[in-house]
Order: sequence, then C-alpha cells, then structure tokens
Amino acid sequence: MNERSTEFGLPRSAGRDTASNGNSPGAGGDAAPGPLPHPAMFPGAEEPDRPPPREKKLLQKVERYQSSAEVRALGIYPYFRCIQSCQNPEVLIGGRKFIMLGSNNYLGLVSEPRVIEAARAAALRYGTGCAGSRLLNGTLDIHEELERKLAAFVDKEDALLFSTGYQANLGAIATIAGRNDCVIMDRRDHASIVDAVMMSRAQSHRFRHNDVDHLQRILEETEPRGGVMVVVDGVFSMEGDVADLPRIIDACREHGAVLMVDDAHGLGVLGERGRGTCNHFGVTKDVDIIMGTFSKSLASIGGFIAADAHTIEFLRHNSRAMIFSASMPPASVASVLKALELIETEPERLAQLWKNTEFMRGALQSAGFDTGNSTTPIIPVRVGEDHQVFRMCMLLHEEGVFVNPVPGLSVEPGNALIRVSVMATHEERHLAEAAAKIEKVGRQLGVIPVTA
Repeated sequence: MNERSTEFGLPRSAGRDTASNGNSPGAGGDAAPGPLPHPAMFPGAEEPDRPPPREKKLLQKVERYQSSAEVRALGIYPYFRCIQSCQNPEVLIGGRKFIMLGSNNYLGLVSEPRVIEAARAAALRYGTGCAGSRLLNGTLDIHEELERKLAAFVDKEDALLFSTGYQANLGAIATIAGRNDCVIMDRRDHASIVDAVMMSRAQSHRFRHNDVDHLQRILEETEPRGGVMVVVDGVFSMEGDVADLPRIIDACREHGAVLMVDDAHGLGVLGERGRGTCNHFGVTKDVDIIMGTFSKSLASIGGFIAADAHTIEFLRHNSRAMIFSASMPPASVASVLKALELIETEPERLAQLWKNTEFMRGALQSAGFDTGNSTTPIIPVRVGEDHQVFRMCMLLHEEGVFVNPVPGLSVEPGNALIRVSVMATHEERHLAEAAAKIEKVGRQLGVIPVTA
C-alpha cells in the first residue's frame, strides 16, 4: 500500500486538468479527452527547441564508484557467489561441491522435509501471496496463529509480524522513539538498528562494544525531553559474542530506560529449547521489547516484535514499516510455524549444534587462530586488513570451503575477519576437513605462524 494512496478515503483529485475542444471532464464535455498526440505522429513536425539537459550532480558519485571493480581486478572479489542448491552443509557452486560455513541456517531446518511440506501446503491453500497490507486485506489466520505462538515462545504478552527482520527494527524503533527522545546503541549493533534510529529523528548515542560502564556514563549524561531507549543485539552477528544483558538491565532500570534486544542470532540457539538470549540469562521479564527474525534458525524470511500488549497494539496501528508493506506470504508463515514446532519438540537439534560449535571452535583455536570472545555458533577468525581477508576468503573458495569475509567497516579498521558459522546438520567430517583447509590457508597467508 502506497502511503499516498487513497485506500482510506477519496482520491486527492478526481480528474486531470486536461482540455480538448474547449471541454474538460465534468465541465460539460461529452467525453474525457484522450492522451495528447506525440509530435512523431505528424511527419515533418519538429520538436520544440529545448535547452540542453543540465548535469545530474546526484549521480556523480555513482559514476565515480570503482571500489568493487578494483577488488575484482585483483581477483579477490568475494561477494554475490551464485549458489545452485539448498543451504545444506554442502552446497553447489558452478557444479562443484563446497563445504558451507557461511550460512545462518543454524538448526538445518531450511531443507527439513516437514518444513518444505508445510510451505507447499500453505501455498496450495492460500496462494503465493496476500496481495495487501496486514492492516487491510493481508491478515490470514496463520499470521495470527504465528503471532500467538511467537509471543508464548519468548514469554511476552503479544507479538507482531513484519515482512523482514530489517523492517521489524525500523517498525519498532522509528515508531516508538521520536524527536524528543534518545536512543542509545552498542557500536556493533546491526545496521537496521542504526537506520531505524536515524529514521526516528531521536537523539542518539553509541557506547563502546559491550562496555556497560560506558553505557552507564552516557545514561547519566543524557537528559532528553522525552524518554530513553537502549537497543542491543542479543548475539552480535559478526563476532558471535553475547550482550551482557544482566548489567545492561541494571543500568536501564536505574535510569528509566526502555530496553530492546535484537535477538536475530539468539533465537533457536541460546536459552531453553532455543528461546533466545533473554531466556538464556533468565531476564525476559526485564527486557521490554524482543525482536527476532525468521531467516536464521526459523528457516524462512520475516521478523517480529514481541512485547506487552499495549506496545504491540500501538505498533499495530502506527508502525509505517508494517502498515505500508505487504504481509508475509503464506508459505513463509507456515515454514516458521513448522520450524517453531520442531525446535520445541526436537531438542536434539540444538544439542548437536552446540556439539558441532565446540568441535569447530576447538579446532580453529588449536591451529592458533584468534576467535575473539565468541561463545556461539558464529566463530570469528581474525585476519587483519581487508585485502588480506578477501584473499583468504577466495583461497578458501579455491579449496572448496565457503566462508564470509567481514571487512573492517563492519568491525574495526585493521581487524577484518573471516566469519565461520556452524550448523546442527554439519557432520564432523565436514568440520574437520574445513578446519584443516582454513589452517592451511591461514599459514600460507601468515595469519598464523608456519609450523616447523
């Protein structure tokens, strides 16, 4: 639904200010005029003289952009690799098998036959899309069922679906926070949080990564006319460390700040039966708003906000990111419902994920790699400069191992890393082979010392 559309009332203008033979629609003419003829319809007719077009300065930066071409010219461009199969422990690229260590499919449910069948059945029953906003014609019974089950899963009163996780953050933060408020973020928060704060027009501050003392000082010095919100990732997506929620909660409580946790990478991974970071610390009741996504452990796409009933009702009627977007397609909703059921009824998946995680982290650390403060299936391998991390990524690609490069822009300059992510469906042979190849390339590039 377009925000300038007229679905709530009459059109802004009932007609166009056009004229033909002295008449206009609704002003005594017998018929509405057709489109004006183009000069090319009349042989010999000439276009009127027009001044030459002015230079489009806005596009100068587009024309000057060379960064991707420079990296391609070096043969180390690591992005947009085309995968020809499902996100399993092994994937096909160019007809060749690769060990996949770059997927967020933590529990392996993307290719689970029961999840696929649920999606198929929903598409047959409801069609491939909802053709409208949740506010109007786009709410199905399965949307409401999923909202109820998500709220129960994370132990909140209510939940609201969004079509993507990015929109969930935009839809919550930019709706609740406003010009007179202040939002405080961890420096490593996801980009969607940063963009949401900019959209809200609230005053903003960023504290040093997981440094609660710095957060405390900012809270002490902040005196907005309105309220204060603190937003943190539960699990930080690039380095795999976990927010210090107990201490963050204490700081927020002392200063009357609302706390929101983006648990995109915590749901399905941490807590009792994958209930997330807040459950992991036993602090769910002290966290005001929980955000989650479906594109990781929940085998689909979309996102949600869970909170008390008043907050969700406010978002349901005021969040532009939800109101002016088409609703989640039925197959995606059904996939999440089935994935959620399997997470709760088959805890062995989570147990296997953690077994695989500890195996891979131990193998990388034994080889001499610095894996930072990660305590989750996201395992960073610190490399150094951006070009070095691109080289390592593409050398591993040649070895048949798919990993993701994280340049300094996403962490800190000079601290670029290879992001390794583990799945429950990996077999030990996959992880052992990949770890050996990562060690081989790491020694080749001098990331770790060459053994005698």
